[in-house]
Amino acid sequence: MFYGLCNLPWWGYPLVLLALTHVTILGVTIYLHRHQAHRALEMHPILSHFFRFWLWLTTGMITREWAAIHRKHHAKCETVDDPHSPQVMGLPLVMWHGTELYRRESRNLETLERYGQGTPNDALEGFYQRNSKKGIISMLILDVLLFGVPGLAIWALQMAWIPFWAAGIVNGVGHVWGYRNFECTDEARNISPWGLFIGGEELHNNHHTYPTSAKMSVKWWEIDSGWFYIRLFEMLGLAKVKRVAPEPQLEPGKAQVDMETLKALLLNRFQIMARYSREVIAPVFAQEAQKADQGQLSFFSRAKKLLVRESSLLDEAARQRLEQFLESHKPMLVVYQFKERLRDLWAQTSLKEKEMVEALQKWCAEAEATGVSALKDFATYIKSLTLKTA
Repeated sequence: MFYGLCNLPWWGYPLVLLALTHVTILGVTIYLHRHQAHRALEMHPILSHFFRFWLWLTTGMITREWAAIHRKHHAKCETVDDPHSPQVMGLPLVMWHGTELYRRESRNLETLERYGQGTPNDALEGFYQRNSKKGIISMLILDVLLFGVPGLAIWALQMAWIPFWAAGIVNGVGHVWGYRNFECTDEARNISPWGLFIGGEELHNNHHTYPTSAKMSVKWWEIDSGWFYIRLFEMLGLAKVKRVAPEPQLEPGKAQVDMETLKALLLNRFQIMARYSREVIAPVFAQEAQKADQGQLSFFSRAKKLLVRESSLLDEAARQRLEQFLESHKPMLVVYQFKERLRDLWAQTSLKEKEMVEALQKWCAEAEATGVSALKDFATYIKSLTLKTA
């Protein structure tokens, strides 16, 4: 009985651990995160109840608490009210004490009341909530029964899996290190382009840009393993995708800014701003860099990231460095000002739709009049935006 009922070879136990923790990761990313917190997909009751039961066994987490805390994180991201912001609390605290931060916020009744709407409130959820520790103990008994003494190690690592990878790595590292496809208004970053180990949660910048998308990958070379399972469940009739990140649609030959252009711009604004950085800021910056002497190269290197950065995330020192650079390079000043004007367009909520269309028409006309070829081409691109699908 030392090795339990299964009596596996030595290499079988690591495989069992990976399989069990993989199911737990799927429960968090598909059921708790994409389905419950963001309503990005619908799930068949059979699949939903399975994940609720499995998470009760392996984490003891309550659906309403998890969804409420996560929704508050999005609503208050990178502020003092964010339940787990490494930008406010520091990375070590969030990474190594994420579970304690979660438990502390779960006792905030105001958070649960305001952000926990629409989560399960049935008798089964009440049972899980009253007996959360019993689920974890049941998993311990099951692991030892099946795998004997090695089952103790399997259980211990199961219990540490989500606190480390979800609470620590995603909530911590995902707001400090990594790359950004989009300049969303918080510090979320993609930890890795291949979301294999944490079910796609590695693509954290993509998620914070399009939080209600059931698919977290947006580039062809990015992998969201959670999306693979969602599509599989959809094929089996166990899930239905409600939303994914939009993709800009173009109508060749369209040369007039109209209401459809405006709506397409607003819908795809993050994709469009990323394109502006690639197709306008980058080539103009490269032209200016070619004219710079050797002593200016470090100055250029520091300024490059600031030019594409979400301006609300710049601190005072960064703003001063950027202003100094723009004052010395007028072509960059022109394209940067047009970038900020375009970004400000959807921030002006007091404008009527007709006024916004007129403002976009003016932006395109003035961009073409600058004589900057990259800006002229981008104005043509803006005009071709449409809501029609190919």
